Amino acid sequence: MKSMSLTEDERWMELALRLAEAARGQTSPNPLVGAVVVKDGQLLGSGAHLKAGGPHAEVHALEQAGESAEGSTLYVTLEPCNHYGRTPPCTERAISSGVKRVVVGSIDPDPLVSGKGVQRLQEAGLSVKTGVLADRCTQLNETYFHHRRTGLPFITLKAAVTLDGKTATSDGDSRWVTGEEAREEVHRLRHQYDAVLIGSGTALHDRPQLTVRLPGGGKNPLRVVVDSKLRVPLDSPLADVESAPTWVFCTDEAAPGREEALTARGVRVFRTGAGPRVRLERVFRRLGQEGIVSVLTESGGELNASLLREGWVNKVMFFIAPKILGGRDSLTAVGGASADYMKNALSLKDVSVDILGRDILVTGIPRKP
Repeated sequence: MKSMSLTEDERWMELALRLAEAARGQTSPNPLVGAVVVKDGQLLGSGAHLKAGGPHAEVHALEQAGESAEGSTLYVTLEPCNHYGRTPPCTERAISSGVKRVVVGSIDPDPLVSGKGVQRLQEAGLSVKTGVLADRCTQLNETYFHHRRTGLPFITLKAAVTLDGKTATSDGDSRWVTGEEAREEVHRLRHQYDAVLIGSGTALHDRPQLTVRLPGGGKNPLRVVVDSKLRVPLDSPLADVESAPTWVFCTDEAAPGREEALTARGVRVFRTGAGPRVRLERVFRRLGQEGIVSVLTESGGELNASLLREGWVNKVMFFIAPKILGGRDSLTAVGGASADYMKNALSLKDVSVDILGRDILVTGIPRKP
């Protein structure tokens, strides 16, 4: 079978993608974007969006190219913006630089940008080509695209399990299911996601920090706890907001005194209404409104079951260790009621498999019923 080679436009877009990917975890709520400036087959400038509020990728690349950008081609993974936000429009920067051609990976779904950037460039007489490596450019920003289209955060359900699907012993001991390489990958994921979500059971039994502990450091995510009765202990690491903020979602039945005590420690408390359980829709709508683009769940079996049953999960990541725990009372990654038939089990699409030390990482997208 003959392998397909990349076109020149695709090769340069490939480089822009690699530049964008290098900034993962730094740009939210903005997207990851890479850009390169090329003329006569020579790279004149390159750049990536490094942080929200900072110069966009196109600006970095064009500044590096300088006057040589006259008559060049600008490759950018995401449609250039055409509005004033925290930075000026990238379309005007491209036009004033003398670029004659712009190659775009994917169109920005943000209503402020969508199609308007391309239109402005064309009106100024520039040649514009869109859709180069579009699938990969869109995949690069799956969380950003989801948030812009729905107003909701992109939710990834993460679990660490044994070969027989156990997450902990019957007494709750889970240290450690997976090996060092897999645990380091989880810290990398925390750095990349805006928030990490758990339930009250995990908060009580594991007393997690939910911070990033990588050799080179990293960005700590917002810590979100679904806790109907505000049972998070006041001496819990989660009640210490020096290293990372904590938000707790409870019901109206939670004691006001507990809310006051947590608030006094800097924890934000949100009530989701009456009833025995926290309403997940209100949790995620509030997070989306607050600019939380992505959420990594590290919760227990019951909350995982609710997240999957209600259709909130956009991606699943299971770290599988070569261990067999056994025991009918051992804890599992997904609790709740079982499907009546195997054909009704939730299946995944776009599945990928990676090896991390002795562990296996299976990633996939839940198929909608």
